[in-house]
Amino acid sequence: MTAPTVHDDGVPSHPLRSFYPPIEPRATGMLDVGDGQQIYWEECGNPDGIPAVFLHGGPGGGCSPAHRQVFDPERYRIILFDQRGCGRSLPHAWEPEADLSTNTTWHLVEDMERLRTHLGVDRWLVFGGSWGSTLALAYAQTYPQRVLALVLRGIFTLRKRELDWYYEAGGADMVWPDEWEHYVAAAGEDVEPGGYIERYHELLSHPDPAVHGPAGIAWTTWEAATSTLLRDQAHLDEVQDPSYAVTFARIENHFFYHQGWMRDGQLIQGARLLAEHHIPGVIVQGRYDMCCPIGTAWALHRAWPEAELRISPTAGHAFSEPETLSALIEATDFFATQLSQSFDGAHSRETSGQAS
Repeated sequence: MTAPTVHDDGVPSHPLRSFYPPIEPRATGMLDVGDGQQIYWEECGNPDGIPAVFLHGGPGGGCSPAHRQVFDPERYRIILFDQRGCGRSLPHAWEPEADLSTNTTWHLVEDMERLRTHLGVDRWLVFGGSWGSTLALAYAQTYPQRVLALVLRGIFTLRKRELDWYYEAGGADMVWPDEWEHYVAAAGEDVEPGGYIERYHELLSHPDPAVHGPAGIAWTTWEAATSTLLRDQAHLDEVQDPSYAVTFARIENHFFYHQGWMRDGQLIQGARLLAEHHIPGVIVQGRYDMCCPIGTAWALHRAWPEAELRISPTAGHAFSEPETLSALIEATDFFATQLSQSFDGAHSRETSGQAS
């Protein structure tokens, strides 16, 4: 099932695909995953379809209704969940006393396993973009026997050079100097390149809203302003909400401050496990992605050449940019056809009657 190696799509020869129609959940719940944490989950689509789990970005971004719409609801059993501390999961990282010590990459990997077992899924397609691609790779390298396929977008693996590029004046500041000035100003005085993540960690951990509030807005605005090739003012306006901005910034900075609790380059080095377990994949990457530059997607593809790499030639980081969105939906449609040849929906559940 290996797809062609690399597509730099250029001018599309066919109309771009867009979202499937809006769909509502048919089941929702809160799952106790330990450590005093409860994660919100929902299911949409065909209960006997191919199971697919959507991993949102950030970390700390939460799921949105649009995330349901990248799958054919007639062919997929669509599973979404809000990761620890964000969205509808509890307790929420917005609270000043929030404890993030049990919110790590590996806690989230185990949360996925608990959710899979809870919902009676044997194997599922894993879809993740940005931080979601990080979590998808970490999960697939830990539980390869549970993965039918991977659809990844805007590849991010928390290598030091990736964090330096975007948060430590390592390159993105040269492309977006106007937005970078706001990020630097909010960090305060006497911060040198290489010290911004640490300074923001101090600010975002401060109990006073007058301190952590502006820091959260500045961190989140920097990302929102630079995540699309063309400025998306509506998205920028959305992230000015303090509860969202502080939650997003706190969780994201917490993960970056600790380098994801991984060795530098661990996920790229571990990508051969995907080939060894014959896990097919599609990687979709914006050519002008400032948040997660294309070099990381290229490194992953070199380590896992069996996956198809689709390059969106005039796109940045966001999954909703037209070329990227089209490629993602083409990928889920491709796997719906390929996997249906060997997948029996009657076996998608290990047990029945658990979703309520």
